[in-house]
Amino acid sequence: MNPKSTLSIAGHPIHPMLIPFPVAFFVGTLVTDILHSQSDDPFWPAASNWMLAAGLVMAALAALAGLTDFFGDSRIRSLRAAWLHMIGNIILVLIEAVSLWRRVLQGPDFIVPTGLALSLIAVALLLFNGWKGWEMVYRHRVGVSEEPAIRRGEGGGKLPQTPSTGGSMLASIGGA
Repeated sequence: MNPKSTLSIAGHPIHPMLIPFPVAFFVGTLVTDILHSQSDDPFWPAASNWMLAAGLVMAALAALAGLTDFFGDSRIRSLRAAWLHMIGNIILVLIEAVSLWRRVLQGPDFIVPTGLALSLIAVALLLFNGWKGWEMVYRHRVGVSEEPAIRRGEGGGKLPQTPSTGGSMLASIGGA
C-alpha cells in the first residue's frame, strides 16, 4: 500500500491542489521584479509586493496540507526526499517573508538589486523543492491511489473506449 495523503477531499489530496498557487505567485514576483528593474513605472513594485504577499498566504495553506500529510503517515517521514522538500520550503518561505518585510520597510528601492536577487534564489528553491515533491509522488508513490482497475484485471483488461471512434481513450488523449 502506498503512503497516504491524509488531507484529501473525496480521495483527492489537498496539498497538490494548493501548490500551483504559491509557485505561480513567487514566479510572478520574479517577473514583476525584472520588469521593475527595467522600468520606473510604480505599478511593477506594487505588483511584486502583492504577488509576494499572495504567494506567502497560499504557501502557508499548502504548508498546512503538506505538514498534515507529513505527520499523518510515518512512511512519508521516513523519506529523505520528504525532509528535503519540507526544509527547502521552510527556507523558501523565510526568504520570501524577509523579502516582503524589507520591501514594506524600504519601498521600491529594495527591489533592485536585493529583492530581485532574493526572487531569483526563491525560484531556484522552487525548482529544487518541486523536484523533491515530485520525487515523492513518482518514485515513492506518496498520495497515489493503488493500481487502477485495469491493472488488477477488472473490466476485461481493456482500456475504456471512446464513444465516437471505439478506440482506446489513451490513444485519443495521446493523439495517436
